[in-house]
Amino acid sequence: MFKDIGIKGRVLMLTLLPTSLLAVVLGGYFIWMQLSGLQAQLLQRGHMIAEQLAPLAAPALLHSDRALLQRIATEALEQPDVRAVTFLSTQSDRLAHAGPSMLNERPVIDSNTVDIAEHSSQDATRFLLPVMAQHLTLSGQERSASESESIGWVELELSHHNTLISGYRSLLTSLLLVVTGLIITGLLALRMSRSINDPLLRIKQGVALLKDGHLETRLPPLGSHELDELASGINRMAESLQAAQEEMQHSIDQVTEDLRQNMENVEVQNIELDFARKEALEASRIKSEFLANMSHEIRTPLNGILGFTNLLQKSELSPRQQDYLSTIEQSADSLLSIINEVLDFSKIEAGKLVLENIPFNLRDLLQDTLTILAPTAHEKKLELLSLVYRDTPVWLSGDPLRLKQVLTNLVSNAIKFTREGSIVIRAMLEEETADRAQLRISVRDTGIGLAEEDLRALFQAFSQADNSMTRQAGGTGLGLVISKRLIEQMGGEIGVDSTPGEGSEFWISLNLPKARSEADEQPRALAGRRVAMLESSELARQALQHQLEDCGLQVSVFSDLNSLCDAVESAAGSAQAFSCAVLGVTSDDLAPAELDKRVWDLDNLGCKSVVFCPTTEQTLYQNSVPD
Repeated sequence: MFKDIGIKGRVLMLTLLPTSLLAVVLGGYFIWMQLSGLQAQLLQRGHMIAEQLAPLAAPALLHSDRALLQRIATEALEQPDVRAVTFLSTQSDRLAHAGPSMLNERPVIDSNTVDIAEHSSQDATRFLLPVMAQHLTLSGQERSASESESIGWVELELSHHNTLISGYRSLLTSLLLVVTGLIITGLLALRMSRSINDPLLRIKQGVALLKDGHLETRLPPLGSHELDELASGINRMAESLQAAQEEMQHSIDQVTEDLRQNMENVEVQNIELDFARKEALEASRIKSEFLANMSHEIRTPLNGILGFTNLLQKSELSPRQQDYLSTIEQSADSLLSIINEVLDFSKIEAGKLVLENIPFNLRDLLQDTLTILAPTAHEKKLELLSLVYRDTPVWLSGDPLRLKQVLTNLVSNAIKFTREGSIVIRAMLEEETADRAQLRISVRDTGIGLAEEDLRALFQAFSQADNSMTRQAGGTGLGLVISKRLIEQMGGEIGVDSTPGEGSEFWISLNLPKARSEADEQPRALAGRRVAMLESSELARQALQHQLEDCGLQVSVFSDLNSLCDAVESAAGSAQAFSCAVLGVTSDDLAPAELDKRVWDLDNLGCKSVVFCPTTEQTLYQNSVPD
């Protein structure tokens, strides 16, 4: 807005705006000070009149002399601004009144106080003062009671009429002074702006002529030292432009001839580049087809090696031979995984990867992913669990095999680069419509984390963030690239948030159609039954509780096995009896023998037990816990 104002307007604004602001601020301040002083004087005069009336009316109030009180009230009306006067008895009965009815309500005052009270409005202020026995002394009367004893009340109301008139006069005077000053300042600013604006207008006209190509234009003296220097500079610039134009025209002619020759050379090079591009595309296509064919051909003998290795492991072999076969199987599995990644990458590069669109259960897909990778995680003492929030639709349509491939890759990487802690898959609902759901699936670990420079190269082909760790864990560096391409082909997005030393969170955002399941329409057979749950890990407890409550069960969580058994025993035989106990244990928390005894005790109470343990300890608990 300020940019659209000309120099003349700016001079007027810069002159009048500070002056107006200063005049308004100072005028308002002095008017406010005067009005405040008049108001304070009015209140002070009210206090003084009330305090003068108290000793005058004290003897009459003591003897309830209404005639004397009426005369005092009438004479008090002669005081400036006094509107009405009233004398009251100690019981607040009116003894005398002069003037019209009071406009304000009676002030609230404590019966034990001796101070004056007041209540103000826009038109008047009402004062209330207790008349004490001590006022008799001031009137020359002997006291017959204690000084703090009240003998009546004085009510006084002062009008604000004269004060308002004085304030309006001051306001009018200030406005006249401000307007007069602004008019004088505006006239001076207008004359000053003309002395600046006229020469600038001539400069503008001269520059416009120069812009239109009239380089012979020259500016005359403008009557000001600064503006004359500006005009002289513009004239010198015009002379330089005129000389440069002549030289530039000569150069343009020369460059035009050179450009014509270069264009002919560029056309020839473009034809050559087009042939080279077609050859490169054909070579890339042949490479992709060769890579896909070779990957497929190599997988066939590898599958044979793996099959016969499994058959050979079932035969009678020495421990050393079993170890050799185990090494062969692991190496073949690693090689097959690498070949599969190369094959998927080549299919994606060639644009021949086709996605399915079939119904699947999201919760089962996450559980299957974790079941495959659980032994590897439990060997490293890592906590591996999934958490599907209750409002998340579990029946969806899409390609479950490719989605499981992406999640397996993310969880497998998390296990590789996590030494201790937990790995959690979370599925949550971001947005939902009648037939589609926007999901966010994240894999959070407590591993080594990634630096900012590693994140930028993370989703590039054959690129690995930490070369030292990947040399130990293996891999081609294609897993995340394939995952990114698959998610993008599904219409989603994949990303990562990481902090070095604290862990990483890989997330997937997908918009998938909903699918109906017959299981959703069937009633829940377990609805209403009570389940006692024990799980030391907070995340695992939260995930397990969500799954049980989704089945319609009433879940009671316990912090230790003793309190769980006591609760089951106390509720046995009643309507609130527990039908089942879900126990999440490890060998560090509970010995197998102790668990065996507790399971028998729960079974005798009519409460069946379901025991969850790490896959690495399954054999230990399976041999001790009864079926």
